[in-house]
Amino acid sequence: MRELRSRWAVLAAGIDAATPADRDRSVDALRAFAILGVVLGHWLVTALTTANGGLSTTSPLAHMPWLAPVSWVFQTLAVFFLVGGHVAAKGYASARARGDAYRTWVGQRLGRLFRPVAAVLVLWAVVSAGMLIGGVELNTVQTLLKLVLSPLWFLLVFAVLTSVTPLVARLSPVWPLAVVAGVDAWRFGFGGPEWVGWVNVAAGWLVPYALGAAWASGAFAGRRTPALLLGGGAVATAALVLWGGYPASMVGVPGAAISNLNPPTLAAVAFGLAQCGLALLVREPLARAMRRPAAWAKAALVNLSAMTVFLWHQTAMMAVTALGLLVSADLPGLHTVPGSPGWIAARLLWLPVFAAALTVCWAAFRTYEQHPRRRPVGAVRASGTQRSPRAAGREAAHV
Repeated sequence: MRELRSRWAVLAAGIDAATPADRDRSVDALRAFAILGVVLGHWLVTALTTANGGLSTTSPLAHMPWLAPVSWVFQTLAVFFLVGGHVAAKGYASARARGDAYRTWVGQRLGRLFRPVAAVLVLWAVVSAGMLIGGVELNTVQTLLKLVLSPLWFLLVFAVLTSVTPLVARLSPVWPLAVVAGVDAWRFGFGGPEWVGWVNVAAGWLVPYALGAAWASGAFAGRRTPALLLGGGAVATAALVLWGGYPASMVGVPGAAISNLNPPTLAAVAFGLAQCGLALLVREPLARAMRRPAAWAKAALVNLSAMTVFLWHQTAMMAVTALGLLVSADLPGLHTVPGSPGWIAARLLWLPVFAAALTVCWAAFRTYEQHPRRRPVGAVRASGTQRSPRAAGREAAHV
């Protein structure tokens, strides 16, 4: 154990030393927080139960509505889009200053998003075919595939917004916010068709993305505007939930008449504004915390494999659930109906097991996220010697 701590300290020091002095470490910390929030949120509010024979999806939020505040903590997508808009806008400005073509810049940005997707799709195509051939019920296969593929909508929206970053940089977040309000008024106030709500998939996430682009151009230098975003967003969210008829949960709940997330509603966007305001307010404390090599190394390494973690976390949970069936079809917190506080306590005990399974997935598939010319942290040279911590640090710190 002492040797392991020593090796980690050396690696953390190498990452810290290799990080450019002008890098805003708070941005990386916010992105790591957003990704880990989504992962933990899914692990806590998604349950695969054997109550109906095969595996089916349910949620503790459907059985225990008083858990809705949990979704306020772990629904962190707005922060991810805020950081994504900030990084993309700064990156595009730097690319223009270097004389790089738009095609080169966007190709590099989108390549990192979609290279890991191919590995997920290929593996699950093979696994699904194997399960069907082996006699697994079609409903069970569909349930598993839905959990795997549902996060991909996020990547598609993020890719579209990344592609139009030069336009977003000139756009005020007020305009997409107005679109979301108009769509919800049409849907819920005037009986408009349900399909019109899908306009908010783009407009809703464009709001924090545009805030991030504005941040890159120098907005939010003080604390007043972020504080207004936090306060105004929180008050608007509370009003919409208490008097506007919107659900309290900021994630979808099976069987609910309205989902705040699928598609995004005005309540979800208002909540996202509050989250963005809070994220902008904590930049300085985060930057100070990230000056510690150990803390910064963790954030940098999460960023290095952010898409791998995001794409494979559901697979990790499902793998543990499936392997658990070999022991029992009624393991508490894993296969049982999430309808009591006892289920919550049992699920918390399963989180380290999910994390261990995700680590295995990360080790197997992390290379797909890296640039073809860039080798992953800890890779071994052809000669058999391991890379130096400083070399690994340069790689992790320049994500």
